[in-house]
Amino acid sequence: MSRILVVGAGATGGYFGAHLVRSHRDVTFLVRSARAAILRTQGLRLSAPQGETVVAPQLVTEKAVNGVVYDIVLLSVKADALHAALEDLAPAIGETSVIVPFLNGIDHIEVIEKRFPGHLLGGVVKVVAQLTADGTVKVSGPTASMEIGELTGEISERARRTAEALDVDGYEFSLSGNIRTAMWHKWVFISTVSAICCLATGTIGDVASVPGGIEFATAVLAETSAVSEAAGHPLTAAGYEALRSTVTQANSPFAPSLYRDMIDNRPTEVENVLASLSSVASSLGIPAPLIDLATVHLRLHNHRTASLAR
Repeated sequence: MSRILVVGAGATGGYFGAHLVRSHRDVTFLVRSARAAILRTQGLRLSAPQGETVVAPQLVTEKAVNGVVYDIVLLSVKADALHAALEDLAPAIGETSVIVPFLNGIDHIEVIEKRFPGHLLGGVVKVVAQLTADGTVKVSGPTASMEIGELTGEISERARRTAEALDVDGYEFSLSGNIRTAMWHKWVFISTVSAICCLATGTIGDVASVPGGIEFATAVLAETSAVSEAAGHPLTAAGYEALRSTVTQANSPFAPSLYRDMIDNRPTEVENVLASLSSVASSLGIPAPLIDLATVHLRLHNHRTASLAR
């Protein structure tokens, strides 16, 4: 049986890791001491529309990895914690270990490949969840999914082995021959909803419900999809229409993590989501004024939150 290390037990790592535990996979969570104390006391709790699940996780902290080698490392941290996480998990990486990151954007690919060359697969997860104040992973979406694959597009034997270990009940799973495009399309989605909600300071439904809101949301999507197409990863017509429908739904309560962080006065992942996309747009000669504006807006927010923290 593959030995799996889940780095981070927040909303994403907690959700997918808990389902792996429930399916009797050999899973250990690498977490900070404060999170470990909560998990040891109350277990890893998932609260979903279907009910509540509690699992008793195996835990290790950043100071106690102790050189145990893992076959699969699922990297589920925010961008600002990436470098620290890579140092923490370094003792867990053996000659054949596979690292599957679930970060937003694509900047992390170069960082991980430089630190651990030859160990990387691409990964995309989708789940609507957040970590509550009491440490529970609260799930509000009806479905979740995980997609992995070689960044070269090859369906390799190691990708098949990894897929076999990660394909469990609780979420849709797929082994992709085009994971880079899947990563780009998630980046388009996250950037689009983040720019819409953060600039307009409301949920997707709030924005779509006011005059001009649907036109604004559609204009943001036009920018992000144009960048993706210019980079060689165009959305299909059906994919574009599905995303347009999502971001213009008047009754939708959805808001992305960048928006939740903004309204809660926490720093956002603006650099790895919006600023990085803005930079790609500029390099490709694609005008993206709304993405540029959202980038400045959230950079100012991050500056303010950093000032308050001092």
